[in-house]
Amino acid sequence: MNKLLKSFKNIIVSFLILILIWQVLVTAFNINPTLFPAPLKVLDAFKELLTTGLRGSSSDATLFSHIGISLFRFFCGYLLAVVLAVVLGLILGWFPKVFAYVNPIVQLIRPIAPVAWLPFIVLWVGIGSAPAIVIIFIAGFFPILLSTVTAVVSIDPIYLKVAQNFGISRGMTLIKIVFPAIFSQIATSLHLALGSSWVFLVSGEMVGAQSGLGFLVMDAKNCIRSDALLATMITIGLIGLVLDVLIRLFERFIAVKFGYGADRFIVND
Repeated sequence: MNKLLKSFKNIIVSFLILILIWQVLVTAFNINPTLFPAPLKVLDAFKELLTTGLRGSSSDATLFSHIGISLFRFFCGYLLAVVLAVVLGLILGWFPKVFAYVNPIVQLIRPIAPVAWLPFIVLWVGIGSAPAIVIIFIAGFFPILLSTVTAVVSIDPIYLKVAQNFGISRGMTLIKIVFPAIFSQIATSLHLALGSSWVFLVSGEMVGAQSGLGFLVMDAKNCIRSDALLATMITIGLIGLVLDVLIRLFERFIAVKFGYGADRFIVND
């Protein structure tokens, strides 16, 4: 609890320092508010977005509505990527000879930026929420898949020998022994995939969507509202921070409850 309070204090102090530097720079260099608005002007934009929505926008949705839609799309794509990537990663890691044939295809597709698929995605699934969900899925799938496969392949052989000595079936060994043993490595890939998926959510919503935070970014740009644009960008960053904290708490809960590398999460208050 003390560590949590200290972390919260550090976050607040760092944000206050950032806002102070922001205000000093705007004042000292007399920056045109149209180009880069002061903190108070951005705060006014926050109030506008939260109450009435962006004035002059093609949508009358408020900021909370856009956040809700973006989070729905994010969790649909991200959770689907997590489940499929972990399951497929366990299977391919368990059968490395099969993965030897799959890996070249994965390495061919993986470097392609998810947004590069947008023209095809729009043609295949249309506009709206579907393109953003597909892009989130692509962004999160490959890091988790490759991390899971690598973790399974490099697992300490002692785990497999113990399972063999106790007569545990291969399927149960994979679920009951291998997965818990590599959970901490999978958790690291979940963090990386979460960040990249959230980034590409915004990119996906910039094309073809009529709602969401990515759409709001484009809408504020089209309305020449740099204050609303900054307010939306700050919202995106804050939600990303909250999501990272939540996944860390979930990881700790699972680790402590089921003993998956729980020693990593023991905190001496």
